[in-house]
Amino acid sequence: MQILDGKIVANAVKEKVIADAIEHKNGNGHTPHLAAILIGNNGASETYVTSKIKNCADVGFKSTLIRFDENATEQEITEAVIKLNEDEDVNGILVQLPLPKHINEASIINLINPSKDVDGFHPISVGKLVQGLETFVPATPLGIMLMLEHYQIETSGKHAVVIGRSNIVGRPMSILLSQNTQYGNCTVTLCHSRTKDLEKICAGADIIVAALGIPGFLTADMVKPGAVVIDVGITRVADSSKKSGFALKGDVDFENVAPKCSFITPVPGGVGLMTIAALLKNTLAAASTKK
Repeated sequence: MQILDGKIVANAVKEKVIADAIEHKNGNGHTPHLAAILIGNNGASETYVTSKIKNCADVGFKSTLIRFDENATEQEITEAVIKLNEDEDVNGILVQLPLPKHINEASIINLINPSKDVDGFHPISVGKLVQGLETFVPATPLGIMLMLEHYQIETSGKHAVVIGRSNIVGRPMSILLSQNTQYGNCTVTLCHSRTKDLEKICAGADIIVAALGIPGFLTADMVKPGAVVIDVGITRVADSSKKSGFALKGDVDFENVAPKCSFITPVPGGVGLMTIAALLKNTLAAASTKK
């Protein structure tokens, strides 16, 4: 069993981003710039955005954080996105999800200029992804693909099971794994809450991507010997032994599943770090199209 170490792979991706960003800046005097919009005081969102801003600084990017309280109107968010669309210095725009219930998530995402859609959620980005065209790929699935590439994990002809059908992870992940690419060419089964015989389906999988947000959901009896397991879940679970009062748990029962695997990601220290690295990669790609 080998751990897929997100820190090692993320650092490798970031080192390449740093080198390419320096070359980009030397070529046209422009520094890649990521702008984030954060609404409300969701603890997990605060953590994610803070990490994104810190990582921008680490690789020499500029960053802007625009905060709104949870009662901000949809019109206020709309105006903020439009302003960032029009700002020629800003290359990437992300609106941290989830949004408060009174704001239409689709309307805000659809408003982002597709050339600045570094989260890869805009319908144009999604459409290009489905067609196999060059586009911004959602950061978590992209990060997983970069991890498979780094560890040179054989995927062609394998049966991959993706648990979870969100537009952020599950659906794009299933598309990437099925594409005719070096680290694709899987036969993919996309599972969800209505899937029958889920345990049996997982037990026949060569690769499992667990992305449903239920701590410890994937148990040892659902995994065949030698499988590759990618744990996307990261849930805060109360833990009085921790100074923070909580522990981060994945969707996989790591202790019991890991011994059966050929490769497995830990939580924390796995996919989460790759998500940030992939976002930086997307932001540089957006900047590189700047005339």
